[in-house]
Amino acid sequence: MPDGEVALELSELRRSLEVGLARIDGQLALLVQRNDQMDEDVKDLHQRVTALERTRWPLPTLSVLIAIGALVIGAWGAFSR
Repeated sequence: MPDGEVALELSELRRSLEVGLARIDGQLALLVQRNDQMDEDVKDLHQRVTALERTRWPLPTLSVLIAIGALVIGAWGAFSR
């Protein structure tokens, strides 16, 4: 094989390698962007769940207080006759 053909093949190989690496770099950049977006979504979801947990805690307490109130009113009605 003459030296000119070897140089041409090496040049073509280099070009193919550079195109492949550029494609891989683009795909990695897209994956990093998606990962960052998912991190933001997870943080937002965590904040929403925390807010829901804060507003939910009084519900069991309120149901117990209402049940006790109903029991007191029922007992008062039964004893007042």
